[in-house]
Amino acid sequence: MILEERPDGAGAGEESPRLQGCDSLTQIQCGQLQSRRAQIHQQIDKELQMRTGAENLYRATSNNWVRETVALELSYVNSNLQLLKEELEELSGGVDPGRHGSEAVTVPMIPLGLKETKELDWSTPLKELISVHFGEDGASYEAEIGELEALRQAMRTPSRNESGLELLTAYYNQLCFLDARFLTPARSLGLFFHWYDSLTGVPAQQRALAFEKGSVLFNIGALHTQIGARQDRSCAEGARRAMEAFQRAAGAFSLLRENFSHAPSPDMSAASLCALEQLMMAQAQECVFEGLSPPASMAPQDCLAQLRLAQEAAQVAAEYRLVHRTMAQPPVHDYVPVSWTALVHVKAEYFRSLAHYHVAMALCDGSPATEGELPTHEQVFLQPPTSSKPRGPVLPQELEERRQLGKAHLKRAILGQEEALRLHALCRVLREVDLLRAVISQTLQRSLAKYAELDREDDFCEAAEAPDIQPKTHQKPEARMPRLSQGRGPDIFHRLGPLSVFSAKNRWRLVGPVHLTRGEGGFGLTLRGDSPVLIAAVIPGSQAAAAGLKEGDYIVSVNGQPCRWWRHAEVVTELKAAGEAGASLQVVSLLPSSRLPSLGDRRPVLLGPRGLLRSQREHGCKTPASTGASPRPLLNWSRKAQQGKTGGCPQPCAPVKPAPPSSSKHPVWP
Repeated sequence: MILEERPDGAGAGEESPRLQGCDSLTQIQCGQLQSRRAQIHQQIDKELQMRTGAENLYRATSNNWVRETVALELSYVNSNLQLLKEELEELSGGVDPGRHGSEAVTVPMIPLGLKETKELDWSTPLKELISVHFGEDGASYEAEIGELEALRQAMRTPSRNESGLELLTAYYNQLCFLDARFLTPARSLGLFFHWYDSLTGVPAQQRALAFEKGSVLFNIGALHTQIGARQDRSCAEGARRAMEAFQRAAGAFSLLRENFSHAPSPDMSAASLCALEQLMMAQAQECVFEGLSPPASMAPQDCLAQLRLAQEAAQVAAEYRLVHRTMAQPPVHDYVPVSWTALVHVKAEYFRSLAHYHVAMALCDGSPATEGELPTHEQVFLQPPTSSKPRGPVLPQELEERRQLGKAHLKRAILGQEEALRLHALCRVLREVDLLRAVISQTLQRSLAKYAELDREDDFCEAAEAPDIQPKTHQKPEARMPRLSQGRGPDIFHRLGPLSVFSAKNRWRLVGPVHLTRGEGGFGLTLRGDSPVLIAAVIPGSQAAAAGLKEGDYIVSVNGQPCRWWRHAEVVTELKAAGEAGASLQVVSLLPSSRLPSLGDRRPVLLGPRGLLRSQREHGCKTPASTGASPRPLLNWSRKAQQGKTGGCPQPCAPVKPAPPSSSKHPVWP
């Protein structure tokens, strides 16, 4: 994804389409929920401050009575924090009930809540930086600063659709422009970016712009999870859209994990992001299964189709078992809501039982097939480790043998579905999700009915233990990068000039305006390049040399007209039209300590071209005492991303580079 700058000089006060993803209807629908989340975040922040003060007082005092009073107060504060976190978990950590206007019953998915943030005032630091470094009146950029603040305010409540994603990516791209234009390794904006953890509600703040960019990228992934959970997966198209949304979410979390280290909040830690990736890929795999199993269109007599569904269900169960093991291990276990872990466990048991159910249907109701059409036994089943009885090359063909094996699989299906219902009843949050219980109960009733149909009064032989199903899928979902270019737009601060020259990385001196007249040989200079036009050569003794112009200067104004974005032909035309009266030029001369980026200098700008955070003291990082901040840097650009380890993902986009110099120099000699 290559960021683009606005090539023209259009005004900055135009109405921007970037705010379309934040409509009033969406704010009304989500207003109550987000308002309550914001209140809980503020209360958690207050309780954490009280706990920090109480802990400091407890360590500082030697009075026993004071210590007992403080200890009692700490117990109250910790209890309040626990209650607030549980309430936040119910609001943002619950499961999506699947209300999408369809009467079909589908298993609910797990969406991720967005990170909340406080309002931010960009005006003071940006105006000061524009005045000090760029030498322009910062007050004249109030329109641009207002547009940036409006964009940030709008992205705090994005709509749960593609417009909301475009809004978030538009703000993310503007942060990339800000990083490339205003920041250097030795300079920060001096702003504290305050964000609340999506999983725990614990606040964190930093001065590093990379924290703001990483949080926005996290919200892009979280919004993809909400879009995926809202799809109607009862039809194949809805399942496909949901799968793509979960793949995009996994790609966003993967991109964030590969480029962040020592994140200041638990939800952006490597362990949490890895667990979220696995969860999204498991839900994408579930969408693959749902896309293959329409409820009524497939005939139950299709033996091969039932066996494929069984192996697909076993694949989904295997994915959820992996996610459950990850969530059950610290430190993820301490951050992830309990309802998520419980739901993942329920789904693992449910889909494993569903695999046995489809095998039983294939064995008992499947139409007879030739030996060559049926898969081998080893292709469908996992051999039990204690089994010494050799298996045949294909599935059993005798009706009685098929009935006995199908009955064994039905027994395992019933036991698994009953276990899923038991796990569902143990979680208080899941007990409120009636849809999940309805799905499992409906499947259990079908299994019991089929088992009763197969059971016979004279069947005294105990059925053999049914083997496990071999996981297999025809479509293995892979993480896909979010479309960060869909919100690509012009740089809000384009009036400052092209980033190749006019950025905080470079230092320059403004010269002029100088009056340049035409001599016998013309103006005596050669121009090259576009936006801005470069003085490639100055003839000694010419009018240009006498005016003080030098090789390497950039023309920024011609006859009082700003020309930082002009093309080479436009500047030449303006100079030719000057006539005998001459032209007034204003140029900038780069100071020797500055260095323009070479064409091969490909610095990553996903989280900033300057790296993320060199030291905690340098950028004034602050985190609450409860986050257990270590003396290590909180954010760092990951070396493995620079070494080319992308995990199948494209490299982060490169900053805008200057256009290669033109091979033909145009002397301005009218």
